[in-house]
Amino acid sequence: MAAKPDDSKKRKHAPAAGGKSAPKKLKSSTDKVLKKPNKSTKHLGDKKQQPKPHVPVESKRERRIQAKELAEARKKKRKKHYTLEQELASLWEKMRTRNIAKEERSRLVSDALKKMKGKIPEIASSHVSSRVLQTCVKHCTQEERNAVFVEIRPHFITLATNTYAVHLVTKMLDNASKEQQAQFISALHGHVATLLRHMVGSLVVEHAYQLGNAAQKQTLLMELYSPELQLFKDLISAKEARLVDVISNLQLQKGSVVRHMTSVLQPIMEKGILDHSIIHRALVEYLTIADQTSAAEIIQQLSSPDLVRMIHTKDGSKIGIFCIKHGSAKERKKIIKGMKDKVGKVARDKCGALVLVNILSIVDDTKLLSKVIIRELEGILKELLSDQNGRRPLLQLLHPNSSRHFSPDELAALGSSVPSLVTKSRSEVNETETSGVGEAGKEDADVTNSSHMNEGGKKDPLTRRQELLVHSGLAEKLIDACCEMAEELLRSNFGKDVIYEVAMGGADSILGPTLDGKLETLHGVIASLAAHPKLEGSDEQHLFEHFHSSRTIRKLILDSPSFACTLYEKALKGKCSIWAQGHSAKVISALLETSSSMVHKLVKKEVQPLVEDGLLKLAK
Repeated sequence: MAAKPDDSKKRKHAPAAGGKSAPKKLKSSTDKVLKKPNKSTKHLGDKKQQPKPHVPVESKRERRIQAKELAEARKKKRKKHYTLEQELASLWEKMRTRNIAKEERSRLVSDALKKMKGKIPEIASSHVSSRVLQTCVKHCTQEERNAVFVEIRPHFITLATNTYAVHLVTKMLDNASKEQQAQFISALHGHVATLLRHMVGSLVVEHAYQLGNAAQKQTLLMELYSPELQLFKDLISAKEARLVDVISNLQLQKGSVVRHMTSVLQPIMEKGILDHSIIHRALVEYLTIADQTSAAEIIQQLSSPDLVRMIHTKDGSKIGIFCIKHGSAKERKKIIKGMKDKVGKVARDKCGALVLVNILSIVDDTKLLSKVIIRELEGILKELLSDQNGRRPLLQLLHPNSSRHFSPDELAALGSSVPSLVTKSRSEVNETETSGVGEAGKEDADVTNSSHMNEGGKKDPLTRRQELLVHSGLAEKLIDACCEMAEELLRSNFGKDVIYEVAMGGADSILGPTLDGKLETLHGVIASLAAHPKLEGSDEQHLFEHFHSSRTIRKLILDSPSFACTLYEKALKGKCSIWAQGHSAKVISALLETSSSMVHKLVKKEVQPLVEDGLLKLAK
């Protein structure tokens, strides 16, 4: 069967006239590329055809050197004395070594000072050059030091506010003669208030204040009192030590002084510059003349955790006492919480310990005190017992405000108050009390009499002491520590007072009857130590012969009949004649001098013959 013709095929075009048409060549993708090459391909081909230029590869070391050279070049353009600073740094590295000979160091110092001559005020602000200058001032001769002082004298105020130059200024003050020191303090006239508001400049004023004598200190301080005293130097006199006397003698207006001091002190407190003793002194003087509103505002502003930074000075601790005494319950709580983890450091500080004593005597929130202060004292109890200042909070709880443990000045500081706040009415006190929150809200900010030691406390003092000492568990740990360290404490100049108060049971017998059993144990420990035989030729003195322990034991015999009986039974029975000479004779004679008839009856048979034979003398 024949195949049918394919009608689906297209009809062929007719041939052009005049000849046969050439067969048409089909286009392929390859031909397309050859005829119209892509731009990108052409570009790549051109690159391949052109050889790459040879670029030398830099090593990391070379790049580092090049960057360093560029940095050096920039510094030379930016810093006028850059080359000189580099030379000085090289000399400094040599002169500050420890094993250098004295003559060699002097030569290097002289070379450095010669290079710096005439440029000291300019280069003193540099981080490196200021260090070189400090070393030179420390090791140079007096003539060279005088030359440096003369060169920087016109620039004191500028240098005092520079972060690096301030160290040179303080070093110059440390090595200055009396005349140079007077010149420097004179240069500060008119700038004291401005510098105290400056974080760096305040360091210089404080340093000068610490090094100055009483007249120079008063000169610096008086500029903060009044604009007249700041402008006219001749008005300043060292005779008036207190601001009240200055106002009276110079006939200044009290209101004007208060306003001026407020304008000076307020920016200082807002910036938190609270560490300097000159500021503490100014604040104390301000509170003596301020009216009730102004004084209350200052107390409120200072009653914060930052108060801990102030209580390391005499006037700072007085401010701390004012804040505790006149502050509200809420403010007291802030102060106490600010002492967290710092109680040990505060207790060991002479001035800080007084603030701690004041807190334990006034604040009624015993739960907060136990949590923050008592717990930290317990952790370092053994260290505090023999510490001159650390023992004071413990002694205050055992025997409050005792003249045996606190000097008259310290007792006066504990009893001081802000005059304008003493007259606060009862209604204002109640309003202050209700503003407290939580446990602290139970306290009272009552201020009644400046001579009263426990102002502001609503609780009975004995109840407060029992809660802090006995109920908190501190007393039990205190007795245990005394038993463990009995011999060391008896021989210690400071520890003997603590072990005496503990063995006596504290004032008002605060440790009894709850801890009577433990107190008897302590008496037995002391008697056992005293029962050790007297060793001839031994370097260590017996407790009856040691200066401190013999007097402490004698005092315990006179004041505690129970201890006297225990000591006689365990250590002295049948041995009184051995101890009838030297320091120990005071211990034996105390057995008859005590007012206890029970002790007399116990020892009379053995001790009375010693008195009759003239071997033992009784105190009249």
